[in-house]
Amino acid sequence: MEEAMDKGGDMASVSDFDSIAGSIPATKVELTVSCRHLLDKDTFSKSDPMCVLYTQGIETKQWREFGRTEVIDNTLNPDFVRKFILDYFFEEKQSLRFDLYDVDSKSPDLSKHDFLGQAFCTLGEIVGSAGSRLEKPLTMGAFMLHSRTGKPTPSVSNGGIPGKKCGTIILSAEELGNCRDVATMQFCANKLDKKDFFGKSDPFMVFYRSNEDGTFTICHKTEVVKNTLNPVWQAFSIPVRALCNGDYDRTIKVEVYDWDRDGSHDFIGEFTTSYRELARGQSQFNVYEVVNPKKKMKKKKYINSGTVTLLSFTVESEYTFLDYIKGGTQINFTVAIDFTASNGNPSQSTSLHYMNPYQLNAYAMALKAVGEIIQDYDSDKMFPALGFGAKIPPDGHVSHEFPLNGNADNPYCSGIEGILEAYHKSLKTVQLYGPTNFAPVVNHVARYATTEQDGSQYFVLLIITDGVISDMAQTKEAIVNPWWSWMAMTSESRPEGRSLSETLSSLFHSGITSTAPGTTS
Repeated sequence: MEEAMDKGGDMASVSDFDSIAGSIPATKVELTVSCRHLLDKDTFSKSDPMCVLYTQGIETKQWREFGRTEVIDNTLNPDFVRKFILDYFFEEKQSLRFDLYDVDSKSPDLSKHDFLGQAFCTLGEIVGSAGSRLEKPLTMGAFMLHSRTGKPTPSVSNGGIPGKKCGTIILSAEELGNCRDVATMQFCANKLDKKDFFGKSDPFMVFYRSNEDGTFTICHKTEVVKNTLNPVWQAFSIPVRALCNGDYDRTIKVEVYDWDRDGSHDFIGEFTTSYRELARGQSQFNVYEVVNPKKKMKKKKYINSGTVTLLSFTVESEYTFLDYIKGGTQINFTVAIDFTASNGNPSQSTSLHYMNPYQLNAYAMALKAVGEIIQDYDSDKMFPALGFGAKIPPDGHVSHEFPLNGNADNPYCSGIEGILEAYHKSLKTVQLYGPTNFAPVVNHVARYATTEQDGSQYFVLLIITDGVISDMAQTKEAIVNPWWSWMAMTSESRPEGRSLSETLSSLFHSGITSTAPGTTS
């Protein structure tokens, strides 16, 4: 449990209507998952459950993993904090599958963990249930994924009996509002009840938002502070949408517990508040009595089980890609192309650099697919284009940072067509060689990025490659440097298709994403 603790959708409107393309009405829906009475797979403790959500393709009918919750240690009745956010289409049957596992290691391979059961339903079933809350029995189902082949196999291989009941899964859905604010807050407590026999208490807090039917949905857990009755918890950030979904007067319930290793956490007490109250910040209004209702009923002189105080509260808006563009941010796009010998001889049709007079090769298609999207966000349409891993003229030395246009002082090309022209000329003048070093081109772009740190410029480096990175250590070091707050990098290996959505979503996230050769994302 301790590890787990560490760890608006827009409805289509008239203004969205396009008489040619049309638009599909969709709502963002947040799913919360809880379970009760799960199977106990651990000998000396309880199961450590995790839920995996699969969605089914409308045409292919194939199941694809959508996401996973956190792992909660030692419990058969988990309330998962991590949510699933899906697009809800009223006119479509959106089939869902929820698989529960007892996690036995840090391996992401699900076959390494004990299967606890599964449930099938549609998103419409959840949304259409009373209070948008659906309970279904978990069963062993008919199949599991084989650890080696990945193909469906009978779930009895994990010790289960097909059709056997394995507890209950509780699914709650709520339409998300448009609020994009993020609240950051910090709490401390004073004189909490002592719950441990040989020590004090190990307190943590759990936050819930209220629902219209009187139930509560978990939305945050703090970390555990060990052996104290006066804890100061770390500040945490949470989307306002998750805390109250934009309803500032919605009741927020906070429960305080004493953490126990076996998962049987001791209830200390609770209090309620609202976003509007919390937004007042540190004040006399945000000192809360922690009350244990059972104790209050039994003891006439009972006052409280301690107090919790809000130390700080701030709110910031979470800006989107479009917000940055509207604010004037320019995207500086740089491309780096792999000229190593592993690509094959450009004069042969098997080469990824094959100079086909009738159609674009794989590198040119990747460049065109991504570049034509990004160029719309650059006012001058002048892009640096680099190559790496080749012997270049006049002396034939190996370079991992050479300009495709041959001009080291001005490596800029005019538009995507200019880059393609420089690329084709380079194929005729350089000799493909190796190794596949990324660090030089990463550092090349980073040097420019360090000069523009006012938010007006954002640098994107597209690396098109066919092989494994040879200078992994140096590349990692280059990526973790501070200048990456103003850069994004996408590594593309033969992307006959990187989708538009993937490309745009990568622009404001630091890191590397890769597409396997010959696949379409």
